[in-house]
Amino acid sequence: MKTYIVQIVLLCLPGFIGAQQRNLDFYIRQAKASSPLINQANNNNKIVGLDLEQIRNILTKPEINVEASALLAPIIAHDNNRNRFQLVSNGANSYSGYDMALTDGGQYQSVISLRQPLFTGSRFGAYSEMADISRQINENRITLTAHELERIISQQYLLCLKAKRTAETNRQLLLVLGEQMDLMQKLVENAVYTQSDLMLLQIEYDNFKLNYESAQSDYLTNLFDLNLLSGIKDTVIVDLEEIKPQIKNPPVTASEFVNSYRLDSLGIIAEQNISNLKYKPQLNFFVNAGMNAVYLPAFNRFGFSTGLTLGWNIFDGYQRKLLKQKTEITLQTIDFEKQHFITQKEINENAILKQIDLVEKRKVLADSQLNEYDKLLKVYRAKLAQGEISVIDYKTIFRDLAEKKQERALLDLEEKALIISYNYWNY
Repeated sequence: MKTYIVQIVLLCLPGFIGAQQRNLDFYIRQAKASSPLINQANNNNKIVGLDLEQIRNILTKPEINVEASALLAPIIAHDNNRNRFQLVSNGANSYSGYDMALTDGGQYQSVISLRQPLFTGSRFGAYSEMADISRQINENRITLTAHELERIISQQYLLCLKAKRTAETNRQLLLVLGEQMDLMQKLVENAVYTQSDLMLLQIEYDNFKLNYESAQSDYLTNLFDLNLLSGIKDTVIVDLEEIKPQIKNPPVTASEFVNSYRLDSLGIIAEQNISNLKYKPQLNFFVNAGMNAVYLPAFNRFGFSTGLTLGWNIFDGYQRKLLKQKTEITLQTIDFEKQHFITQKEINENAILKQIDLVEKRKVLADSQLNEYDKLLKVYRAKLAQGEISVIDYKTIFRDLAEKKQERALLDLEEKALIISYNYWNY
């Protein structure tokens, strides 16, 4: 005689019994640690700091260069009816070559120069402000990327739990059906029911067994996808803990989503301020020392020079005005997008809250129906043991019960998915 309860116990052994347990927080931490976007934003912050240090050095530190050049302008002199090649001419009345008034016969230079920008505080302030905004933008990007990962990982985690719930529901139903089939075997042997009646239950048993195995396969597939999203290399089969997400209160400060629009606007304004720096006067101090001579160089041509240079863009064809107009249009676009997002955010939050309320009501109704189905199934089992009802009737009510149990499990997961979605927008 077959013992179907023993079969179910053996069927469950390859599943989650004794498996390592992991929770949602573990996968979220792994996803954040392996995220290329978060890593890139962190590195961008380091680059911002290095860029600012580079600009500080350019604006505050002197620039020292060594400059050397040698220019020779040889001629062919024709004085006294003689042609003579002269690398450096001491003076000729008739010759072929460059005009000595332009070349002086040659130019020789070897100097060391120093250039020091003056009064650069306002310039560095503009770059420092831009760097600070860039850091905030990167931090905001890290925060939003981490928040997005929490949503994605949580949704995939729920798919795993859905498959796990489905497998567990079918396992419980197989246990109940296995007990009934053991009882039916005895009733067939006592000629209360026929062998065909037992075969009908066997077909139903095999269907639930197939559903159980299919749910286990779905669990493994979704688990491996969860590992992929989290950057986890191992293929160990683990048991996932249940989650109980709670609706979070609205943030005290401004939404991080809305904050990203504010930072984008500040970044545009900071770029405009940096572009305006070229319209400010720039004073530089310079000094150089070394040799600077024409004709053949001599030691008495060593010396130095010093002075100031001033650069000031007075007019550039109204480019500054056009750039300001472009900036204003860009800021208007960002503000429009921000207002549109705020509206969409409020609509999503309100819609999700209403859906959660409806799911709660459906859960209460489903619990009531399951309670009635459990009572009815007990009655049917008692009558089946006495041979008072047909196997078809029992199978029908059992299948209805299975559907209700699955529906109830999915309602619970649907509510959790809605809470996760609400918390995503309410951030």
